[in-house]
Amino acid sequence: MEISFMAQDIEMPQLNTTAVEEWIQEVAHRHDKRVGALTYVFCDDEYILATNRQFLGHDYYTDIITFDYSNSHRIAGDMVISLDTVRSNAEQLGVDYNTELLRVIVHGVLHLCGINDKGPGEREIMEQHENEALAILPEDIFTL
Repeated sequence: MEISFMAQDIEMPQLNTTAVEEWIQEVAHRHDKRVGALTYVFCDDEYILATNRQFLGHDYYTDIITFDYSNSHRIAGDMVISLDTVRSNAEQLGVDYNTELLRVIVHGVLHLCGINDKGPGEREIMEQHENEALAILPEDIFTL
């Protein structure tokens, strides 16, 4: 298992990366998967828009783009997360920024585990899995 956390021209979120790694491992385990190489790139809206245009041909902002390199038993991938969009989504939804950030972090993992959110009824299934993952968060997930 190798999980990397990087910031692209922004300040890195104050995460306890060891606790995040353990949480991700547990979430993957509950979906009968093992964790391989995962990379999180935290960025701003302009970086994720450029990534969306370059790799997916989409011309819009999003909170996360997940590049899936998984096989049947081991999850692997790159996840690009716009902290700007996470913040604006948290404000629009009336939720805590840190909770929304963790939801997005695990959202990418759940995609790698094979859970989709684009088809009929899939968004509700994804939200259920996100909520289950958030329910097992370690208490020390953020550094002081």
